[in-house]
Amino acid sequence: MQLQEVLNLAKQLSPVDKVRLIEQLVPDIEKELVSNQITPTKSLWGLCADLGNAPSAEEIDEARREEWANFPREDI
Repeated sequence: MQLQEVLNLAKQLSPVDKVRLIEQLVPDIEKELVSNQITPTKSLWGLCADLGNAPSAEEIDEARREEWANFPREDI
């Protein structure tokens, strides 16, 4: 059955029956909307912050300098 057919049938109902129809449909619609809702994910920024021993800004800078010290290499 197509949506248009359902609408045509619903338009033939009395106003009281239209209200009853809506009252019966709304809980189902609410359940579907709640179940389809996407839960926000936790940001990955600071994921390991609670583990302690996080590298300091100076240690990060030093590691970067070491990694990029030989770039670009002459033998490539």
